[in-house]
Amino acid sequence: YGQLSFDNTKIGCRVLCKSTLNHLQYLCRQERVECPQLGVTRKNLNDFEVEYLCDYKKKGEQEYYLVKWKEFPDSENTWEPRKNLRCVKILKQFHKDLDQELKRLKLRRNVKKLDHSLSHFLVQKAKQRKLLQQWEAHLNATREHKGRIFVSNEVDLDGPPKDFTYINNYKVGDGIILTEVAIGCECKDCLHDPLNGCCPGASLNKFAYNDKGQVKIKAGLPIYECNSRCNCGPECSNRVVQKGIQYDMCIFKTEDGRGWGVRTMEKIKKNSFVMEYVGEIITSEEAERRGHIYDKQGATYLFDLDYIEDVYTVDAAHYGNISHFVNHSCNPNLQVYNVFINNLDERLPRIAFFATRTIKAGEELTFDYKMQIDPVDAESTRMDSNFSLAGMTGSPKKRLRVECKCGVESCRKYLF
Repeated sequence: YGQLSFDNTKIGCRVLCKSTLNHLQYLCRQERVECPQLGVTRKNLNDFEVEYLCDYKKKGEQEYYLVKWKEFPDSENTWEPRKNLRCVKILKQFHKDLDQELKRLKLRRNVKKLDHSLSHFLVQKAKQRKLLQQWEAHLNATREHKGRIFVSNEVDLDGPPKDFTYINNYKVGDGIILTEVAIGCECKDCLHDPLNGCCPGASLNKFAYNDKGQVKIKAGLPIYECNSRCNCGPECSNRVVQKGIQYDMCIFKTEDGRGWGVRTMEKIKKNSFVMEYVGEIITSEEAERRGHIYDKQGATYLFDLDYIEDVYTVDAAHYGNISHFVNHSCNPNLQVYNVFINNLDERLPRIAFFATRTIKAGEELTFDYKMQIDPVDAESTRMDSNFSLAGMTGSPKKRLRVECKCGVESCRKYLF
């Protein structure tokens, strides 16, 4: 809500108002009052905003729609002829929902009147779409990265997930301290003229990126990016993960029972950074406690940070970014890398996903919940993804087996 100020020079008063602009316009039209400052004039005094359409009927050649007016209660809904409605987008969406439901029910499409169950479904669908649009707006207002977030559910009536808060960086749990890096590089050109190997060289590691920001080191090796104390600027070639998500993505409801998923809206080139796995950093002891709870629910968002030793875990169940919705695949298009930027504690890496191949626009993003980097290379296996096993103790045979629904030819049939 914003504060709108109105100055009535005739009576010499000035009033501060915390109502929305739409609500004030509604009040003016309801009382038949013109107000140029609110954009309510004689020409549009009778124009009311359609919130959604509730029902449909056809008499002869004339089509009628039951309209839910914005800012008005349901008791004020009215039947309006098609010629009175200028909400083209809402009309198209209404008929799209109607056609899809008639197809699902195997009913003829040329209906003259809707039964109660069908009109009830269309109202629920309209309300759901409004909630998802509000959630989408909230996600985009919260994100700190370039890539926009879209939300779509054309499968069922589920609305936004409950008890989930979008965050851009790790949320540090109780008893955990992130130690800020003390020094940075003195390079003027980190890619072409690195001093002493730049930040990666300081820890005896290789420079991770090429001149296009694509990762060039083997999966399993750590990435050391330039940090807040480095001499180089924000356009440095060694600043990739810290710039955040660069691609537009869509959180969508899958049609095969895998819940929500994420698809890219843009082409992503092979070896490009896609997103971080962000959540709440907790101790392994706390992860074990939560793991028992999540195990009973048949899902987990726990990701062990076990690059050096298994001390900390990332829990993205209630706090996370778009990676919270990325599904598993036994043949994924995302690869996990450990990344160090402003915190050099090897027990607390940042988890970054890079594209294993070129990913087409519209394609779903996936990673392997039981990823094995290189079972032959002991150095690489320090970084194996124990996503599905985090916080779970005892024999795997004693745990509830979760069926895999990724559908690829190489599917292992079970997640864990």
